[in-house]
Amino acid sequence: MVQARYKALVDRFAADIRGGVLRPGTRLPTHRELAAQEKLALVTATRVYAELEAMGLVSGETGRGTFVRETALPPGQGVDQHAAATGMIDLNFNYPALPEQTRLLSQALRQLAAGGDLEALLRYQPHAGRQHERATVARHLATHGLPVEAEQIVIVSGAQHGLAAAAMSMLNPGDVVAADALTYSGFKVLADAQRLELVAIPAAPNENGPDLEALEKLCRRRRVRALYTMPTLHNPLGWVMSLAQRKKLVTLARRHGLLIIEDAAYAFLADTPPPPIAALAPESTVYVSGLSKSVATGLRVGFVAAPVAWVPKIERAIRATTWNTPGVMTAIACGWLEDGTVARLEQEKRADASRRQALAKKLLKGLDCIAHPASYFLWLPLPEEARADQIAMALLRENVSVSTAEPFAISEHVPHAIRLALGSVEMDALQLALSTVRKVVGEHVY
Repeated sequence: MVQARYKALVDRFAADIRGGVLRPGTRLPTHRELAAQEKLALVTATRVYAELEAMGLVSGETGRGTFVRETALPPGQGVDQHAAATGMIDLNFNYPALPEQTRLLSQALRQLAAGGDLEALLRYQPHAGRQHERATVARHLATHGLPVEAEQIVIVSGAQHGLAAAAMSMLNPGDVVAADALTYSGFKVLADAQRLELVAIPAAPNENGPDLEALEKLCRRRRVRALYTMPTLHNPLGWVMSLAQRKKLVTLARRHGLLIIEDAAYAFLADTPPPPIAALAPESTVYVSGLSKSVATGLRVGFVAAPVAWVPKIERAIRATTWNTPGVMTAIACGWLEDGTVARLEQEKRADASRRQALAKKLLKGLDCIAHPASYFLWLPLPEEARADQIAMALLRENVSVSTAEPFAISEHVPHAIRLALGSVEMDALQLALSTVRKVVGEHVY
């Protein structure tokens, strides 16, 4: 009888939410209030809300209550959805491009066609890449503060593939991996696929970086296998960890035997940052980067730098996934690394990102924006009375696509915030979109 009443109550709530009787943003009774109203045990009332939350119909927020979600918002907004609709301004994804890049690709293809290495590029390549290409990447990383040998380099199909290869080769299902409470959404997807347990580390109260005391306590309490970190230009918060913080993190990692996975996908945007974690702890760090943001997202070439003893393991992961990075793509990428094209594009994109951040700062004045001054994204925490799902849905109706905090959050508490990707649209469109964001947020602050 209790089971039937419980299921009937879930069905009734679900029907009211889907039918619009309970509108998005409606605060539902507390667990105790629901139990008293329906003459249920408290545990049964809690189970009702848990099932509704699993259905994506409500969200429970610590200290605030249970609210009806905006169910019209596409699931996974900011990860699985793409603003493909005609007229939609995409502030979900970053695929920054400069006008000259099409011409550069045309030139590179002509040069490749005129060269004598075409036949070799059509064959399988070594899993880690050809030796001279690995040496090219090593020289490139040295200019970014990471002195490594060619034997430590593995060439992969983009930074996401590099993260996957690192996780597949170095971690096992069930391993505990510490990460920032707000972290790169692609690593969340990877951890789920690899059945890793992500444990959230809060941000340090007065530092750009994770709360290392909280990480220390976690390592004493649980067997943490690895730490995933973005010390230089964190996505989505844009921080750059200080050298002092990096040294403390390295000391902590050595004390507890942590594997460090360092994601440097956006690091090129930071001017003269501290050395990478991999330079401070080369014996225990896997460093991952690529050319998707600095050059083009279609150029699926990335780099992994790791201790020499770990390279064979990573090579096996590459063999199991892509066998090798396509030879033609790698040849183009390495040519651009060697002739200075990548360095020039990095510099130009730092300037481009700075202009976009300046525009955002001007148009969003008065809102609490969190961003690095030269990054392609910003984090917009919302006022206490505003709800991220409703604002994201309202923006979709205005033909502006943004991401809520949900894809980035690995803690139970998901903050009401939106992330704005600034690098994928022309400046005129960006100005229009940011003005729309300012207007819509203002309309939802009661």
